Amino acid sequence: MTTTLDPKERFQFGKNWSRFLEHLNNDRILEAEKSLKEKLGCEDLNGKTFLDIGSGSGLFSLAAYRLGAKVFSFDYDQDSVNCAKYLQEKYAKNDPRWNVEQGSVLNKDFLKKFGKVDILYSWGVLHHTGHMYQAFENVADMVNDGGLLFISIYNDQGGASSRWKSIKKTYNNSSCLTKLILAYYTLFRQWSITFVKDFLTSGNPLKSWINYGKNNRGM
Repeated sequence: MTTTLDPKERFQFGKNWSRFLEHLNNDRILEAEKSLKEKLGCEDLNGKTFLDIGSGSGLFSLAAYRLGAKVFSFDYDQDSVNCAKYLQEKYAKNDPRWNVEQGSVLNKDFLKKFGKVDILYSWGVLHHTGHMYQAFENVADMVNDGGLLFISIYNDQGGASSRWKSIKKTYNNSSCLTKLILAYYTLFRQWSITFVKDFLTSGNPLKSWINYGKNNRGM
């Protein structure tokens, strides 16, 4: 059996998640719980097993835990793992109902330890592995009968997606100066028109920016 390896060149999301947790409060946690209930079509997760693949900040693992699930969280990025462990220590200290560890969705032997779960949740993760279809194949059979496989990935926007792929690849292979230039370019490209529209419609150019900062995902 051929093992699919994780690519060495990856964006390290964990440092961003660490900064996000500095501003995490109860309102954002409640918003995450509300979002999770809406997405999964339930009021609680009592008695359910919840596997969070690519747990990032750990916010939605925390939400699932608070809704009653037995939670397993893992991420490939160690800084992200540390974020989830921080929340686990703060909100679920010594509770075996929430387990956090480092691992890869591309590692079939690692995934075997989880068996089948009631809810497999992976938001905006599998396309970042470098082997998206292999990741799909690895998780497709991990959900109990009647359970939920909840996956979110990027949609293919043709030329726009190709351009952003090129920018991201360049970013991951560049010097600090080039990364800074690309970051400012992206900020301008993504927000300049929105700033103008918000100013013309509401008089507040930062209206969408502020609302975006309050979103329940933390991205």
